[in-house]
Amino acid sequence: MLGLIITVVAVVAYSVYITLQISGLRELQHNLADRNRKDSLQLLRIQNDLNSLALAMRDMLDNDEPYPLTAWSGQFQRIRVDLEDALRLEEQTSIAYRTPEQRQYLGNSVVQFWDASDRMFTLARDGKEPEARAQIRLSLMARQEALNTAVARLLVQNNESEQEAAVRANEIYDHVQQQVYVFLTATLTVILVTSLYLIRSNRELFARLEVLSGQRSELAQKLISTQESTLRYISRELHDEFGQILTAIGSILGRAGSQAPEGSRLRADLREVREIAQSTLDNVRSLSQALHPVILDEAGLESTLDWYIPTVERQTGLVIGYEKSGIPFPINGSAGIHIYRVLQEALNNVARHSGAHQAWVRLRYVPNALELEVEDHGTGIGARSSKHTIGLVAMRERAELLGGTIEFLQPTDHGTLVRLRIPREQQDSYGR
Repeated sequence: MLGLIITVVAVVAYSVYITLQISGLRELQHNLADRNRKDSLQLLRIQNDLNSLALAMRDMLDNDEPYPLTAWSGQFQRIRVDLEDALRLEEQTSIAYRTPEQRQYLGNSVVQFWDASDRMFTLARDGKEPEARAQIRLSLMARQEALNTAVARLLVQNNESEQEAAVRANEIYDHVQQQVYVFLTATLTVILVTSLYLIRSNRELFARLEVLSGQRSELAQKLISTQESTLRYISRELHDEFGQILTAIGSILGRAGSQAPEGSRLRADLREVREIAQSTLDNVRSLSQALHPVILDEAGLESTLDWYIPTVERQTGLVIGYEKSGIPFPINGSAGIHIYRVLQEALNNVARHSGAHQAWVRLRYVPNALELEVEDHGTGIGARSSKHTIGLVAMRERAELLGGTIEFLQPTDHGTLVRLRIPREQQDSYGR
């Protein structure tokens, strides 16, 4: 618990530290690097507009084209609109540490340029083109060069700011990396110490569990063996003692009835009592077979299933499809009774809990194992009452005693598939 607390506290503290560092780095990138990049893009846009103005003014001064100076008014107006938009966006994204003078200089210089441009076009419209060209040469071009120089200076400043931001980001990364190594070393040390303690404790715990598991398995085997011995004894007593008594009663009643006068009331009563005795004898034999089928000891598992499945159909009204496949191999009686009990419990669950009217039983002999499947398309185990879970536990116990496995699956959207698999070598050796 102490190791867990230390580890959790260390993880929380380190997570807070990393979160703060990442937040600072994100703020640095957002407020400086990203804004610098966006600001540089707008400055390049401004520079491009200024270069377009310079080219236009050069063409105006060359006077090679037979156009008046006023013909460039539309081009100047388009550049002016784009330049003003670029200046507006640049002002929104400019870096925070720029001085108010720096912020105002670029805007004021542009305003002065356009004022001079308006005066130049006014002179041109008044027919004073020589004066207008002189205005371009003396005022406009100088202002354009000054603006170009200012924009270039701002671009250089932004580049330097980006380099500084990159250096600061690298410092943060290096610092975080060092802290990661320290944290990992400390955490691994705590985990190593805690793990060694847990390994030792778990070894002791698993050793105790192994002992308890062995005791539980031995107890379960003894309980099931005792149960089967008791059921076998009761079955034999019912079949031998009560069966013989009821058979004798039937014989005595038959002889007594033959001595009574034909058509007398006594003879009819004796016949009725004899029929009751015979019915009771049949019920006792059926109960004896249900408790422990003698046919299992005498004829084996396959013959027992051939007898039992039609019996279940008659008693429950289920329609059971029975399939056998593979090359049969002998099953000893001790293993056979467990397989029979699993089938008995599975079919009882189908009849009592599933709500289905049909079931399928599949017995497969594979080279290394025996597989038994019982499938229905009823409500499924998950939707049934929990009262029959003891039967499921008993099925698992029997499978474990045979060294096999049992699965409770859902073959379709509803229903249950019980699959028992017993290794051949396990059932061969069971009971020896």
